[in-house]
Amino acid sequence: MAIAVGQEAPDFTLRDESGQDVTLSQLRGAPVVLVFYPFDFSGICTREHCEIRDNYSSWMDAGARVYGISRDSVFAHRAFKEKEGFKHSLLADLKGEVARKYDTWNEAAAAAERATVVIDREGKVAYYIKNAIPSARDHSQVAAHIR
Repeated sequence: MAIAVGQEAPDFTLRDESGQDVTLSQLRGAPVVLVFYPFDFSGICTREHCEIRDNYSSWMDAGARVYGISRDSVFAHRAFKEKEGFKHSLLADLKGEVARKYDTWNEAAAAAERATVVIDREGKVAYYIKNAIPSARDHSQVAAHIR
């Protein structure tokens, strides 16, 4: 399924690093940033999430809720978040079902490719960027699309 700016964001429910359910449709009224990535603790993933940690206040100033999504477990996510001091939540997409909905699942790697999705207050896709697994993203445009 291709994702296009302006379409309704596919709904989902995933567990965060604390084991709490997060349902996208229940977040309406605030912008949401979804950051799909392959694996916790890998080099590029760690650098990208550290960038999010370091820029999180500017995204939050615009009212955004930020979620990293990978196929790793809630336990791996908890350890990754604690080790790196991330302020944003990490969601466990163990079977890649949500990554498939957002056209970012790589079947051969059994992992999500790198995609960042900004969802507006009404639940519509406002921004979408996707990179292959070995290519880091440029998140410099995210804040502009949160507004």
